[in-house]
Amino acid sequence: MRDEHAELLRRRALTEDAARPDAVARRHAAGGRTARENIADLVDEGSFVEYGRFAIAAQRSRRDVDDLIARTPADGLVAGTARVNGELFGDRSPCAVLSYDYTVLAGTQGVYGHLKKDRLFDLIERLRLPTVFFAEGGGGRPGDTDHATVSSLEVRAFRLWAGLSGLVPRIAVVKGRCFAGNAVLAGCSDLVVATADTSIGMGGPAMIAGGGLGDVHPDEVGPISVQEPNGVVDVVVPDEADAVRVTRTLLGYFQGSTPPGAAADQTPLRTAIPERERRAYDVAPIIETLADEGSVTFLRRRFAREMVTALVRVEGRAVGVIANDTRFMAGAITAAGAEKAARFLQLCDAFGLPVVSLVDCPGYMVGPAAEAEGLVRRGSRLLVAGAALRVPLIAVILRRGYGLGAQAMTGGGLHEPVLTVAWPGAHLGPMGLEGAVRLGMRKELEAIADEAEREQRVREATAAAQENARALNAAAMFEIDDVIDPADTRALIAATLATATAHAIPAPRRRFVDTW
Repeated sequence: MRDEHAELLRRRALTEDAARPDAVARRHAAGGRTARENIADLVDEGSFVEYGRFAIAAQRSRRDVDDLIARTPADGLVAGTARVNGELFGDRSPCAVLSYDYTVLAGTQGVYGHLKKDRLFDLIERLRLPTVFFAEGGGGRPGDTDHATVSSLEVRAFRLWAGLSGLVPRIAVVKGRCFAGNAVLAGCSDLVVATADTSIGMGGPAMIAGGGLGDVHPDEVGPISVQEPNGVVDVVVPDEADAVRVTRTLLGYFQGSTPPGAAADQTPLRTAIPERERRAYDVAPIIETLADEGSVTFLRRRFAREMVTALVRVEGRAVGVIANDTRFMAGAITAAGAEKAARFLQLCDAFGLPVVSLVDCPGYMVGPAAEAEGLVRRGSRLLVAGAALRVPLIAVILRRGYGLGAQAMTGGGLHEPVLTVAWPGAHLGPMGLEGAVRLGMRKELEAIADEAEREQRVREATAAAQENARALNAAAMFEIDDVIDPADTRALIAATLATATAHAIPAPRRRFVDTW
């Protein structure tokens, strides 16, 4: 063996986890995995092509080079191209993978790490590679002294990463502490998967203290107890192994169709909706019944819980689902719920996923408290997103479809989806029926002095209005396309999507996907 070959092998060995057993042991003792372990678990075996493995921290002026080689491999950022889900998707499986290495200077962002990101982000754009980014780390690294700089604000990585929005799907995975620049990379991503012990913040403890805001423990900056209900994180998992499993599933939705999966018995859908109109129910089992078994991933479950968003498969086809959850706000459209659904529609539209809307909506939330949330502008985002939707939309009225809220759930109106159907117990109207009665009969009701008699008149008129608002009557006026047996819903969705997606839709002008 030539000397240069032997030196190459020695140097390559120093970049592997086995060369730093103490650092790896500390990572494992803290309940984490190394960057290379996560990547090996995610990608297809033997498919990872690494870029910049021999980079070291830009600290030669104050540290021995051999020490940097031994302790700062890859400058703390392992990055390259690979295949994920190759057995399922074949030539649709290439992707890019980047991972900060928390065992190297706490996963901070170094000079050469930034250059590696620039290089990978350029390749991602040129090759249209879906990307997974393990973003854990402490943000910028002030200890890199070899690079003369004043502000470092000319770094291009953040603009390049943000510029990929709407072009390729990008999934961020976070475990533990993720602050400053690392948090921004996660925040600019399309989907964020985080472990239960994660703390995410735009600034870490040092920045918080430097701003005169006191001493905050790293785990209290932005814990999952805050970042899950506020909508920052899409999916929360126990550990990195689960994070990788979920990430592989999420990536798969954007990689294409799979062979049709098994389906649950559809007949229970006939009794899935309570007969009492005001009784709340969990819509998640309905979604899971309609989808291929085991194919459902709910997103942002604890944020704006009145609005459900999920990625599923129906006969193998990846589909986005929005649905009203009547257990919260009676399923009304709130400011936060509208933003949650609007952003989800953008995501589906950007990457070609058809959408199914399951509607049980009494309308937009009303009242002074709702208006204080900026409902007029924030709530209108769902209508704007629906109007811009290029992928097929199918609307299913499960029980109630009232007012502007129902229109927002159906892309702006009942005739905007490629198909609008209702279950037999559904009712539709321009507003909540009791409210419509009280408004339309206001003078008549005011003339009734006895309160009990007045309320009885309201009940009678509401019952009459409800009879008129039945789905079959709406179908007779051709306001909707059909009233169906709930047990036929899955088959009808599959058949309609087979027709609606038979021909490619002309590519829309590229839009970015809102981070929120």
